[in-house]
Amino acid sequence: MTEATQTRPDSLTKVTPVLQYWVGMPQPESHLFEIKLQIRGDILSSSPLALKMPVWTPGSYLVREYSRHLQDWGVCDQDGNPLKWRKVSKNHWQIHSKSATEVRVSYRIFANELSVRTNHLDSSHGYFNGAALFLYVPGYEQHPIQVTIEPPKNWIVTTILPTVSHQINTFYAADFDTLVDSPFEIGTHRLYEFQVEGKSHQLAIWGDGNVNPERLLTDFQKIITVESELFDGLPYERYLFLLHLSNQGFGGLEHKDSCSLIYSRFGFRNTDKYNRFMQLVAHEFFHLWNVKRIRPKALEVFDYEQENYTSSLWFSEGTTSYYDMVIPYRAGIFDVKGFLNAIAKDITRLQTIPGRLVQPLSESSWDTWIKLYRRESHSDNNQISYYLKGELVSFLLDLLIREKQGNQRSLDDVMRQMWSEFGQPEIGFTPEQLEQVIESIAETSLNDFFQKYLYGLDELSYNQYLEPFGLQLIAETTDETPYLGCKLALEKGREIIKFVEIGSPAEAAGLDIHDELLAINGFKVTSDQFQERLKDYKPGDTVELTFFHQDLLRTCQATLTSPRPNHYKIVSVSQPTPQQKRNFEGWLGCAYHNL
Repeated sequence: MTEATQTRPDSLTKVTPVLQYWVGMPQPESHLFEIKLQIRGDILSSSPLALKMPVWTPGSYLVREYSRHLQDWGVCDQDGNPLKWRKVSKNHWQIHSKSATEVRVSYRIFANELSVRTNHLDSSHGYFNGAALFLYVPGYEQHPIQVTIEPPKNWIVTTILPTVSHQINTFYAADFDTLVDSPFEIGTHRLYEFQVEGKSHQLAIWGDGNVNPERLLTDFQKIITVESELFDGLPYERYLFLLHLSNQGFGGLEHKDSCSLIYSRFGFRNTDKYNRFMQLVAHEFFHLWNVKRIRPKALEVFDYEQENYTSSLWFSEGTTSYYDMVIPYRAGIFDVKGFLNAIAKDITRLQTIPGRLVQPLSESSWDTWIKLYRRESHSDNNQISYYLKGELVSFLLDLLIREKQGNQRSLDDVMRQMWSEFGQPEIGFTPEQLEQVIESIAETSLNDFFQKYLYGLDELSYNQYLEPFGLQLIAETTDETPYLGCKLALEKGREIIKFVEIGSPAEAAGLDIHDELLAINGFKVTSDQFQERLKDYKPGDTVELTFFHQDLLRTCQATLTSPRPNHYKIVSVSQPTPQQKRNFEGWLGCAYHNL
């Protein structure tokens, strides 16, 4: 591992694209990127000239209306003469270029949201995603684009895009998709270089914290090696990890030859927190195969103006979430107990979400545009995450295939087959094709499985698939508090109900979100003592609740019920058979032992 002050991507000879951008940041503390766009060539033959801005970015399935951050729009010709223009819609401009041989557009983008899917500029750095910064000309998305960065003094520029020879901080994108898929980090970040299987890798770190770069790079290399073994090689020449350390925040966004990560600056010493970060790394790196190259037909060609619907995100994201536990385990970062505990933790999450009985997995994928990223107080009652349930369905599929094929085949073979048929040629797959590949590897019909777990609302039969491997899932109730079914939080000095579970005693009694709870049986109650107060009662008891509902004082009667299971764990069966032990060992690559 080496640390570098500046490293340039491979250079290309000078090109003359029809679109050329300049990105400046003369006053970083203003949070304003200053963008200039030069348009020339045959593209100007059509009048009026259309320019549009994406409303979303691939990998983050929500219309984010990036154009809301655009301001100070201006247009002129090659001589600086103003040109007429009009805004047609929220993200669409039309320019009357007349006889101009060149159109110059200028605008500024406000960038003060630190996330992997937006832009951030301050006195310490600049970071941007192409979809949130650049415009495109409809019909010319496949044309090459050139970008010149004009950074403050002593700032360096890091991106996966190749540089243009003999031009400082100038980069080349083969098309608009490539530009969108190549984030930029600009500043005084630390830059580390390392090699894996003869391929060049970089890690750029912005921010301070308790991260140990040497340990990080060692584990990065392990993860890269394991994933390369799964897919029989790395499908790139260079790869870039961009890591932002912040006081809060967690997330990642995949790109074809890079990824952006954001993590707590002090989240690297605690073992559980460190392992969570390595899962994030494994997840985003796995995406360079699954979703960036193996992707649903609906995402084969991106429509940047509107939602792109698919029912297959359970595989693109959920299966990736399963592998973000498998990969660190195979890399030796997790042990067996840590791996199974991680799965059990996610089972607990799913089984304690009422929405699992309301929203099918395929619908969760389809409705990601209106639900997953727009959580509200009722969300847990009517939806589930395709990340979470997709992960656990993938887990069961892996066990199902392994059991039927004597561990000679697994979900790994599904991934390799999808890579061969769809990923390498970059041909989008349909839901039917995905199911056919899974069935071909399992060598059995899985229609019943798919109908129950992808399209239906059946509870996942964990023990049916765990038992052949000598394991079982145990439900526990670690909190003996009688069940009321609502959550309370202190908000501006008031004890506010934040969630009411569907079908709960709280709902039946008439409690609602945003109500202010005052008392239980006439005694004042606060959020920090709420659960303790309920322990004074037993299931079947009726309590009187006093609360404000829209400023009206009310009372109601609620009959408490038995506590719900709130913790699940995977343990060994009491008397495992030799076959169960062999299955376990073939799956996890270690001797069977009691858990």
